[in-house]
Amino acid sequence: MLRPRRLHPASATTVSPVSTPSVPVLSPASSSVGRWAASRARWTFPVLVANLVAQIVIIGTGGAVRLTASGLGCSTWPQCEPGHFTPMHVDAATYHTAIEFGNRMVTGILVVVALLVAVVVSTNGERARSYRLLGLVPLGGVLVQAVIGGIAVLVKLNPAIVASHLLISMALVSVSTVLIRRHSGGDGAPRPVVAPSSIALSRALVVMTAVVLALGVVVTGSGPHSGDTVVGYRFAVNPAAMAMVHAGAVWVFLGVLMTIVGVIWRQQAPAQVRRAAFVVLAVTAVQGAVGYVQYAAGLPAFLVGVHMVLAALLTVAVSWFVTTLRVRD
Repeated sequence: MLRPRRLHPASATTVSPVSTPSVPVLSPASSSVGRWAASRARWTFPVLVANLVAQIVIIGTGGAVRLTASGLGCSTWPQCEPGHFTPMHVDAATYHTAIEFGNRMVTGILVVVALLVAVVVSTNGERARSYRLLGLVPLGGVLVQAVIGGIAVLVKLNPAIVASHLLISMALVSVSTVLIRRHSGGDGAPRPVVAPSSIALSRALVVMTAVVLALGVVVTGSGPHSGDTVVGYRFAVNPAAMAMVHAGAVWVFLGVLMTIVGVIWRQQAPAQVRRAAFVVLAVTAVQGAVGYVQYAAGLPAFLVGVHMVLAALLTVAVSWFVTTLRVRD
């Protein structure tokens, strides 16, 4: 009689279960980080543009304060009037108070925008340290500007303090422009795309830009627009003579610029370099025309204000041009 053969457990045929691909499970913390990175990537460029616009607007509103003689519209700082952060609604109040307080409110908006810049730029660990540190400059600069503005009020609009106030704003406009350019580029070592002669001429252009801006501030500080009708501190120089010196510096600036334009066209520089140089040339032409017209017309407040805003736009154009001369891989 045949008996059924028993299979040893080790020799029995076994069927392995079908393996399924593993799906990574994201923790709430990692998903939050991912959402923040996506939001930062989407909002960084608009925030940087808003910062540049706000830096230019504050120059315009600050100019309005000075040109309407509203520099002491608020008698103290950080309060507008002793015991009050906002203007007091009394019969003696004038539009000077509203203009000065409005400029302070624009400063508050600029602080918020600069804080956003610091957040979206400095928290981006994927970018170079130099870029992230540059994102802190607008916030630090605006806070310093707020203090300098308060000092200007407390010292009754001393022209040296007012002059530093405007020049720092111009520097912040330049930094804000460079930030936009850095955001759109890489983080590698800068590589020139033009000949060394163009790089050297661009440095001379930057120096002349600073000289022209500084002399323009002195011209305004020695003229009729001191910022207040009662306290009229001014630089102890001849306004007409300073205007001539300022105009001479502008012509030197224009000579350097025209030399650069000729050199980069002869060297067949990249198209973006030539476009940026043309923009600088166009803004310079408009700025020069407004400057001569305002001088011939006796320095009307409106044209002086336009001249100040155009100076900020010239700073943007020069800063943009200089950043096109190098690329980062």
